[in-house]
Amino acid sequence: MKVYDFHHLNHVKEQQSATRTLWITLMLTLFFTIVEVAGGLLSNSLALLSDSAHMVSDVLALSLSLTASYMATRNPNGKYTFGFLRFEIIASFLNGLALAVISIGIFIEGINRIIRPQNVDMPLMLTIATVGLVVNIILTIILNRSSQEEENLNIKSALWHFIGDLLSSIGIIASSVLIHFTGYHIFDPIISMVIGGIIFYGGAKIIRESYLVLMESVPDKFNLDSIRQDIGRVAGVKDVHDLHLWTVSTNHYSLTAHVFICEEVQPFEVIEAINRILNEKYGIEHSTVQTEHPAIHDHGEYGNRFLATNCQPS
Repeated sequence: MKVYDFHHLNHVKEQQSATRTLWITLMLTLFFTIVEVAGGLLSNSLALLSDSAHMVSDVLALSLSLTASYMATRNPNGKYTFGFLRFEIIASFLNGLALAVISIGIFIEGINRIIRPQNVDMPLMLTIATVGLVVNIILTIILNRSSQEEENLNIKSALWHFIGDLLSSIGIIASSVLIHFTGYHIFDPIISMVIGGIIFYGGAKIIRESYLVLMESVPDKFNLDSIRQDIGRVAGVKDVHDLHLWTVSTNHYSLTAHVFICEEVQPFEVIEAINRILNEKYGIEHSTVQTEHPAIHDHGEYGNRFLATNCQPS
């Protein structure tokens, strides 16, 4: 027998445009991160340092996204039969954890600065924040264009990162103006803690979404009861059980199900009808349906009770 491996579902992503966009964004982000860290240290501005910490997380996020982009192009093998698409989810989870840790650090330092206020070099802080605003606008435009061209979770997550950076830059400029007109340096740690809150919210959202995928929960866009009912309406199907639906990676879903067939129907006709419903109505392209018949299966206590009441000859 000839041994070969065939996949109905494409477990590989071709995303040259996304990779190019991520590389350009990473280089620009890395350069400005260095500038902002130096500026934050020289100006003694916690708001700048907190924003630079967010920029460091952006560098990490973009690096992970690039790695995920590369891994997604690798073919499945005998060990990783689903391919490497899920690395995208692992990268998102790690990125979310990094964002949460950074935001907690910003909160702690912000509290310390409120207790022990420190002077801030306002002109330098304002200059770097303004440059940062321009850089973040450019990066947001680049990522937004790429996001519109192709469906890619890495690009979308990076886009939201830089929208957050955009808000951070605006916050730092506002902090500089408030310090200039009021002389109250407490605005610096307050603004930084607001930025930290934005970062934490984004990180928590990423962690939750990644966690749900890694736990193989049913995607929010699907109603499992509706799917079960539609499968149950297929001619010849008497019961549906062991129904599972999960996300492999972005827009890649898999479904498995066992169905009892008690009538004199061809199993392949039942499977074909179910697959057609799943594909056309729900967009699920990868499904594995096992048909079960009382003549060839030992269904255990549940199956025997069900068959005794539903599959007796009329």
